Formats: sequence, structure tokens, C-alpha cells
Amino acid sequence: MYVAVKGGERAIDNAHAWLAEERRGDTSVAELSVAQIREQLTLAVNRVMAEGSLYDPDLAALAIKQARGDLIEAIFIIRAYRTTLPRLGASLPVETEDMACDRRISATFKDAPGGQVLGPTFDYTHRLLDFKLMAEGDLPEVPEGEARTEPTPRIVEFLNREGLIQDEVRSDDTPPDLTREPLELPAERALRLQSLTRGDEGFVLGMAYSTQRGYGRNHAFVGELRIGTCAVEMEIPELGFAIEIGEVELTECETVNQFTGSKTEPPQFTRGYGLTFGQCERKAISMALVDRALRWKELGEEDSGAPAQDEEFVLSHADNIQATGFLEHIKLPHYVDFQSELELIRKLRAEATAMQEAAE
Repeated sequence: MYVAVKGGERAIDNAHAWLAEERRGDTSVAELSVAQIREQLTLAVNRVMAEGSLYDPDLAALAIKQARGDLIEAIFIIRAYRTTLPRLGASLPVETEDMACDRRISATFKDAPGGQVLGPTFDYTHRLLDFKLMAEGDLPEVPEGEARTEPTPRIVEFLNREGLIQDEVRSDDTPPDLTREPLELPAERALRLQSLTRGDEGFVLGMAYSTQRGYGRNHAFVGELRIGTCAVEMEIPELGFAIEIGEVELTECETVNQFTGSKTEPPQFTRGYGLTFGQCERKAISMALVDRALRWKELGEEDSGAPAQDEEFVLSHADNIQATGFLEHIKLPHYVDFQSELELIRKLRAEATAMQEAAE
């Protein structure tokens, strides 16, 4: 047994060395720096921060470099590192109404109060390969846009003034923390939203798409999508008031959904909500659609049996780190298990052969 262990240890060390060599690639090509990843692969960095539950662009960029661009592996690394950090306190809820918006659009109101800001987006590109990006050297500078600094009221709230949309009651209760406590079902909405924002973007997108195709009767409009920076404040007991400790970039989406009413509620619009770190608008929109689908019970709707309306199915399978761990463990040694299965199949085949011969 000792020889097998030592042999395996040497093989693992060699695998690590080979991995480092593959990660570096051709040494005649300049090494990719963490700063380059942070500044030029920002959408990948944002996804790692959002699903890793840690807002630190430098560490997210380092994790992407270490993982050779495998974002799920990078998210795994960030989550593992996050568990080693001390918790010094809790910040106050961020006020997204005061967001300095780089992008703010609405698909429901053309003349939205405060105006629409297209911002940096792929929405209006032609999705054609830009071979100029292969050129060496810097490209011509593009004038930087200015973020909106004035308060930007929520567009959906204008519907609320007429009572046309479901009213959201603000709660001062401290929500459960999914990063410190296991997921319990049934989950309250705050816990569901935490699970969705940490969930795999592809999975949440697939669930959202299913609702649009009729699996959940969830026809939605984007009431508002905004991307920008928000101040983070923390109350200091010794001072007796809150101070600003930094800023975070966030993507927020609020959808407007149809609702025909129930025995207790009149016909009105309802809401779906999504919020993530960084610029992750596809994820935020997907979150909002799935959030609304999961609210069927509180709205008195009938269960259609759609996957996106099954809380246990969605929340139990959204986390890509849990899914990866369970999936990839099957490539580890299962020699004893397989030998028992092999012996069982041989025994069953022998019995079947014997019965056939006896029948003849």
C-alpha cells in the first residue's frame, strides 16, 4: 500500500508540473498579466466575482489566470479563498436608486424619467469578427463615457403609483446568509435570490429561457436594467453613524410580468428581480425571470409543473461548484465499486446462460 501511495503522489506532482507548463504556454509569447485580465476580460472577471460571492477584481483575474480560463474552476478557487477571510462586520443594504449609472435602459417606457443610457453593450454590434483586434500595438483611443451621478428613480415605481404593479414591502429583517448556512427548503425569497446570483449563468439562463417558451407561463418585459457603481456603507458602533467604505459595480434588473389576478389579488403586473456583482446583464435578466417563476405560490397561481417553478429542482441544481464536484468525482478511482458491479453482471449472465441451456 505504501508503494502505491508514493507512486500516486509522484504522479500527482508530475501532473501539477505539467499543468503549470500548459498554463504558461509558448514561452516565446508574452505572459498574460493579472492586470491585463482584469482590465480586458472584465466580463469574465465579473462572472467569477458574482458566482464566487467575492467582490475583488484582482483576485478574480488571478483565479482566471490560474484556472487557464476555466471560469467554473476560477469560481471554485475564489470560493475556497473566501472561506479563509475573517468577517469584520456587515454593510448596510446598498441603495441602487443612487447608482452612478453607466447603462440604464427600459423596454417598457420609451421616455423613461431620467433618460435612457445605452452604455457599453454588445446589443447593437453585428457580431462580426474584428480582425483589427489582432493588430499589434494600441488602437486609437475611444472617448470615455461619463457615468450618471444624479439619482435615477426606479422606472417600475411609476407603475406602482397607480397601483398597477405588485407592491414590494421592504423588510428590515436580516436575511439568512447562504455562504454561512446550508440551503433549507422551502426557501424564502431572499435566500432564493442569493442562490440564483451564485448559480451557474448557463443553468439560470436555461431556466429563464424555458419560462419564455411556455414552461411556466411567464411573459416578461424588462422594466429596467441598470449597470453602475453603488456606495457601500457600514455602521461603526464607536462613531454612532455609517461611513462609506468603498464602491461596487452592480447590475440590477427588474421585470414587469403579466398577472391575471387570483382570489385575493386583483389583476396587476408583478415583478421579477435580479442583482449581481459587475456587468452581468444576461445573468441579472435570467435571475429576474426565474425569480418571478418561483413566486407562483405566493401569488396564488396554479402549479404548472414547469421545471423553473420547482423550487427544489432549481435551487438544488443551480450551483455550478456543487454540480462540478459531484460530476467530476466519477473520474476518480472507483475500482472496488466497479469490481463488485462486474462480478454481479458476470453472475447474472452465468445464471441466464444456465437457465437457457436447461430449457434447451
